[in-house]
Amino acid sequence: MLRVLVVDDHELTRVSLKHALQRQAGIELVGLASNGREAVEMADRHLPDVIVIDLQMPVMDGLSASTQIKVDHPNIKILAYSSLEDPQTEVMLQTAKVDAFCKKDIAFQELVKVINRLGQRPEEADAY
Repeated sequence: MLRVLVVDDHELTRVSLKHALQRQAGIELVGLASNGREAVEMADRHLPDVIVIDLQMPVMDGLSASTQIKVDHPNIKILAYSSLEDPQTEVMLQTAKVDAFCKKDIAFQELVKVINRLGQRPEEADAY
């Protein structure tokens, strides 16, 4: 089972991803966090294989949380998941401690493919 943690400050996004990912064969959703600080704590507690994390959140942003998580758990794969259109985002991501980036308007099956690829598993996006 590929263990996944979802981190987003928007409840609708968290709950939507929760319900969609729970339908995927081979994926175990280990938790939902609403900010970067919770993400760091849940990464320590659950040791997910992949974290899907929003970049802009209160308390601690996704890039800061990703940096801390990578220091403590370098093998956890981090997928930055954002709706940012800012040209500065590209610059930030070049120095960020994330393994991949995708925009929030990505099709769900494509998101699952990215998650599986990061977790080094065959793509199983057809169960949605």
